[in-house]
Amino acid sequence: MSLKGKHIGIAFTGSFCTYEKVFMELEKLAAEEAVVQTIFSDAAQTLNSRFGNAADFIRKAEEITGVKPMLTIPQAEPIGPKSLLDILVIFPCTGNTIAKLANGITDTPVLMAAKAHLRNNKPLLISISTNDALGMNMKNIGMLLNSKHIYFIPFGQDNPEKKPNSMIAHTDLLIPSIEAALSGRQYQPIIR
Repeated sequence: MSLKGKHIGIAFTGSFCTYEKVFMELEKLAAEEAVVQTIFSDAAQTLNSRFGNAADFIRKAEEITGVKPMLTIPQAEPIGPKSLLDILVIFPCTGNTIAKLANGITDTPVLMAAKAHLRNNKPLLISISTNDALGMNMKNIGMLLNSKHIYFIPFGQDNPEKKPNSMIAHTDLLIPSIEAALSGRQYQPIIR
């Protein structure tokens, strides 16, 4: 499947340690000639970390996609009524965002984008990045795994000895995961 001309939302949350890989995949989407709209959570657009500055990430996203990122709930809300996207990817998706999504909380631009997008029965793809996937957040991941129109980039433990509850998506599987989700399928195997 070609992604040329597909309208793809890439929603950033605050798992800053994954951003280097996320931006590599964002460049691949741009090379595929997809129309990419980025959305930044409040944390992603305001917090600086040892991995970089928020303003630099926002600027880089716009440089790669050629499209201004959505930074507010009112900017993200029209995704639903105007059916702006073919697929939305929360990339990366923190445990906090997973928990809120599973429990219907819509208090950031990313969560509004997800809620608005799902109302159109279109695929939402999640790229897990959380230190408590095998802890308190497992129930939320389970709820989302059992939800219509929600798919996952395959994921696994990233450091079982030092962080036994931590799991992270295999970001290099973004494009095949998008293609599968657009066809109504979960890319397999989901846990690697």
